Amino acid sequence: MAITITKENFQSEVIDASVPVLVDFWAAWCGPCQMLSPVVEEIASSHPEIKVGKINVDEQPQLAQTFAVSAIPTLLIFKNGHVVQQLVGVQPKSTILAALS
Repeated sequence: MAITITKENFQSEVIDASVPVLVDFWAAWCGPCQMLSPVVEEIASSHPEIKVGKINVDEQPQLAQTFAVSAIPTLLIFKNGHVVQQLVGVQPKSTILAALS
């Protein structure tokens, strides 16, 4: 299951992570976000080598602003504390997994 990322745990869960981190920026009112959510959860449950987190942009606007997230859903992939890939919009699982590898 994906973990909830907040500004309070962002450093420990994302920046300091020893594995790649997939971060899903989403909102409850966003239809495309609801379409992408099951894919993100499936990756979280079937790939223990990847940390998966979700950031609700309505609850964490500072994090969305920090990473210039202007459209949701947006997926950011972090490796060694840095963003290495950004995917905007609903993406197929195969595209997300390819970006993670």
